[in-house]
Amino acid sequence: MRTERDSLGEKQLPKDALYGINTARALENFPVSGRETSRELIRAVVLVKKAAAATYVALGVKPEVYRAVCEACDLVLAGKYGEAFPVDALQGGAGTSTNMNVNEVLANLALKLLGRRPGDYAWVHPLDDVNRGQSTNDVYPTALRIAAIGELRALSAECAALQEALQEKELAFGSVKKLGRTELMDAVPITLGEEFGAYAQAIARDRWRIYKIEERLRQVNLGGTAVGLSGGAAKKYRFAVIEELRRMTGIGLAAAEYPMDVTQNNDVFVEVSGLLKALAVNLMKISGDLRLMNSGPNGGLGELTLAPMQQGSTIMPGKVNPVIPEMVMQCAMRVEANDYAIAAAASRGEFELNAFEPLIADCLLESLGLLKNAVRLFRERCILSLSANPAVCEKHLADSAAFGTAYTAALGYDAVSRVIRQNPPDKAGELLEAMMKEKMGEEP
Repeated sequence: MRTERDSLGEKQLPKDALYGINTARALENFPVSGRETSRELIRAVVLVKKAAAATYVALGVKPEVYRAVCEACDLVLAGKYGEAFPVDALQGGAGTSTNMNVNEVLANLALKLLGRRPGDYAWVHPLDDVNRGQSTNDVYPTALRIAAIGELRALSAECAALQEALQEKELAFGSVKKLGRTELMDAVPITLGEEFGAYAQAIARDRWRIYKIEERLRQVNLGGTAVGLSGGAAKKYRFAVIEELRRMTGIGLAAAEYPMDVTQNNDVFVEVSGLLKALAVNLMKISGDLRLMNSGPNGGLGELTLAPMQQGSTIMPGKVNPVIPEMVMQCAMRVEANDYAIAAAASRGEFELNAFEPLIADCLLESLGLLKNAVRLFRERCILSLSANPAVCEKHLADSAAFGTAYTAALGYDAVSRVIRQNPPDKAGELLEAMMKEKMGEEP
């Protein structure tokens, strides 16, 4: 065991533990959700720390120490030592526990690389060295932006692939005539291809919105430290660290014009979440439509068939459920709930900082991950494999009075309505056609 000390006292830690006393206190304080801090967020925090360390090497500040810190960052970025980041996603302190967890792990890894023991902070200190010129208040929001941009890019690519798959179905089903419905009631004739074309247009809008929102996230407050006024951060460091982070991430990051704004206000995450909710709404609607058109196979609409994915019942033999659309709808519901939580958390910031950024980060990154996976699975395991039932579509159309609208302009709404109301569809069609010929014959 080793003893570490902070302003609150001492704690015993395992001799070779990579985390330190601050992480240990966080584990005691926040055993709440059972979910560790997002790996995407941890990775982004480590990228921020590496950019800072590389900047200090370039500035000639303790180059041996900061080279070791950079090497420690590379180990974590390569996927090693994931078990050293156990802090719960939901934590008080605006993300301080996550920042300190990363500081301690990188300091102790650097110590090992330098041939020292973990906890020998006289050589590499989590705060004085790894966190030099930084605060949780500029590291955490910067990292969240980086993590979100990475996930947004992946989600945009999945939306593009889904849009393409829907457009393929639009072409494939272009000749399948079917009954259009409004408010679940018979409306007018359409084609199944037109229906899928409308779905593709909705996803195209989502794809564009998600692609464009990245611009909102590129302004970061790194170097602003506690409240955006750069207290404790050297001027040369402030100007160089964002440039280094831009190079490392390949993201067009820029220093915020007013760092205090980025430090205290979280409306950009509300905006991003709102666009994710828009995608969730479209996925919910499309999935719901597919469930209805797939319903049956004998007692429902049966206009299309979703490929069977698994047995649907433990008691009803032969039953197969539309499990992929149902999964997508549940993901969409969670995204909508997360959107509410993000808005609530963003609205509760006071003065120069928002203490509830961990909830914003957890919800936003969960929504991005859910949508990325749901969109991919929706395309791969539902859209690509579904098939149309043209005969069923034609029967529903023939059994309806959807043709009536075509006669309204010439014969009048009331006349057409009366014929449809008083006759079965086939007879109504004959009568309306006769009325149309008679009317045409009367005109000069």
